[in-house]
Amino acid sequence: MSSADEILDVVDENDRVVGQARRGDVYARGLRHRCVFVWAEDPRGRVFVHRRTATKLVFPALYDMFVGGVVGAGESYDDAALREAEEELGVTGLPRPEFLFTFLYDDGAGRTWWSAVYEVRCAGPVAPQVEEVAWHAFLTEAELEGRLGEWEFVPDGVAAYARLRARREPGGPAAVR
Repeated sequence: MSSADEILDVVDENDRVVGQARRGDVYARGLRHRCVFVWAEDPRGRVFVHRRTATKLVFPALYDMFVGGVVGAGESYDDAALREAEEELGVTGLPRPEFLFTFLYDDGAGRTWWSAVYEVRCAGPVAPQVEEVAWHAFLTEAELEGRLGEWEFVPDGVAAYARLRARREPGGPAAVR
């Protein structure tokens, strides 16, 4: 089965399931669905940054500071976060990612999804999926900040990162779920 044939839950503006559809149809019709974003750090606190392959259905060949992806039909955000992190990093036995917050991503042009943001520490070496990741490195957050103006990053990841940074600031917004 191709990724376009994967079945996803379609959700409303309150993140309630209102139906199901093939992933390809969800993207083509701009149906709201669910995604997970996992901020993966190594033991030194460096974040996993990667460039998506050119064959990805959404945001091909762009850089991302999160691993993650869509939540399958009937799957929980928590289970999807662990599955996606292990798949994209190419590891097994990760600790369960820690939930941080959710937000509704909407680019105003037909791309909208409920987004659950997590973080996880990845202690071992990574072997990213070649179908998902064209390039990768662990960067300090200062190095990542420097790349934001140079490289083209996925817009939903940039939106999640802005919220993550704001949340870390003293008096930042509280988590939502």
